[in-house]
Amino acid sequence: MSHVEGTAFDAIELEVLWQSLIATVNEQAKALQRAAFSPIVREAGDLANAVFDRRGRMVAQAVTGTPGHINSLARAASAILDEYPPDSLVEGDVLITNDPYKTAGQLLDVTVLYPVFREGRVIAFFGSTIHHTDVGGYGIGAGARDVFEEGLWIPICRLMVAGERNRDVWKFILSNVRQPDHMSGDLHAQMASGEVGAQRLRTLCARHGLVDIEALADVIIERSEAATRASIATLPAGTYRASALLDLVDGSRIDIVCAITVDPDIGEIIVDYTGSSGASPFGINVVLNYTHAYTTFTVRSVLNPELPNNHGSLAPIKVIAPVGSIVNAVSPQPCTARHVVGMFLPNALLKALAQIRPDQSMAEGSGAVWTMQVSGNHDDGSPFITAMFTYAGGVGARATKPGLSACAYPTGIAAVPVEVVEASAPIRFLRKELRAGSGGAGAQVGGRGQTIEFTVDTNRPWQLNAVASRLVVAPEGVFGGGPGAAGSFTVNGIPVQTQSRITLQPGDLVRLELPGGGGYGAPVVETAVVG
Repeated sequence: MSHVEGTAFDAIELEVLWQSLIATVNEQAKALQRAAFSPIVREAGDLANAVFDRRGRMVAQAVTGTPGHINSLARAASAILDEYPPDSLVEGDVLITNDPYKTAGQLLDVTVLYPVFREGRVIAFFGSTIHHTDVGGYGIGAGARDVFEEGLWIPICRLMVAGERNRDVWKFILSNVRQPDHMSGDLHAQMASGEVGAQRLRTLCARHGLVDIEALADVIIERSEAATRASIATLPAGTYRASALLDLVDGSRIDIVCAITVDPDIGEIIVDYTGSSGASPFGINVVLNYTHAYTTFTVRSVLNPELPNNHGSLAPIKVIAPVGSIVNAVSPQPCTARHVVGMFLPNALLKALAQIRPDQSMAEGSGAVWTMQVSGNHDDGSPFITAMFTYAGGVGARATKPGLSACAYPTGIAAVPVEVVEASAPIRFLRKELRAGSGGAGAQVGGRGQTIEFTVDTNRPWQLNAVASRLVVAPEGVFGGGPGAAGSFTVNGIPVQTQSRITLQPGDLVRLELPGGGGYGAPVVETAVVG
């Protein structure tokens, strides 16, 4: 029987073990960021790291990373282990996939699962998902017509076999990307971070007499689930409905409709997206894993953010989404820019949750980060391609605080510094500043968006893959708060009206004005005192 020496964990030992697990996955994440080639990983933290038990249940996650990645990874591990059960692996095996419908929803996000062996047996797994610079195909934009145009699909397979490269798999991967050295470097960074976690976990098990982490995982997951169900039990029973409208660059509009049903008797919440828009012909469709990720993140942010995020705390929150819709994409629907809709989901969810817990909710914000990817040729003809760089608008105001400005809620991604972007390609920034007056009025004002201008110093035409949103329909206020300002995306002062990649000329100026967040509560009107 796998267990700690003795029959149970006492409170002190359990806390020591838990803090050690958190420290281990945090060290795993830091190792990955230090070793990564892609600026979006190294500088912006577009990643997820977690430790799983033999059953593929997420036990603990690193504090850095994005909800879309981490909560998708929580579901991806079990799908990977369905094909490669723990006892089918040998020491030195490493598993990989970027199957968007089983992992994080886009081919650029590659998941690596690193088995931890102790005394010849798998005792756990360290998983990581990161955004790679390039996997061939279309790139980060929304213009591909199906998933097969979007890049190389890596099925669930062994990246390493008994400590040696799976030569044919590496050949296929590196032959299909524009920057094989970056791809190879980032894959090695993922494996290295898994080895860091494995070394620390083996030391932890030896120190505390653990055969594996199954018994520890049971306690952590059971306690997390019980605490989450207890939190739900304090809510009033009922179904709370809301919707939010998202407009896109080409003029199309997406309706997100949700119904949140609270059952306090069993401590469960069901979120139903029936009534939301159907699939888009553009690559903005969201796979169920990613929908589930941002749904559970938003509900837990309002309900019980202090609890650990793991298999147990996620279990009481169920998601229903019509198959083939904008929030439950199926192959071959394109999905590279799924973050546009996925990161927008909280705007609808928070409206519904405001009916249950108004003091913990907030007004609509800008939603998804705006993503840019520039490619072209240097004056000598050699190619360049930037990793994705992102910008955030304003966050909606809260009950007791104004909205955050230029903040990437609901994702945890940071902006890649201007200097790093300029070093990766001949991009030159002319302006980057907060956008005055873009936050909605209210008792608490919405966060401000930002204004960015850049050009590319080249004598040749260049390409821009850009994904922007909320250009017409402004973020709404709540409880009487005013709307934030809608966004603007222009080239040489002319609005861009396509979601596809565009070709620009030397000297062309790109200007981004990101939306501001909505206000919370009616503005306080000061009256003059006459005396």
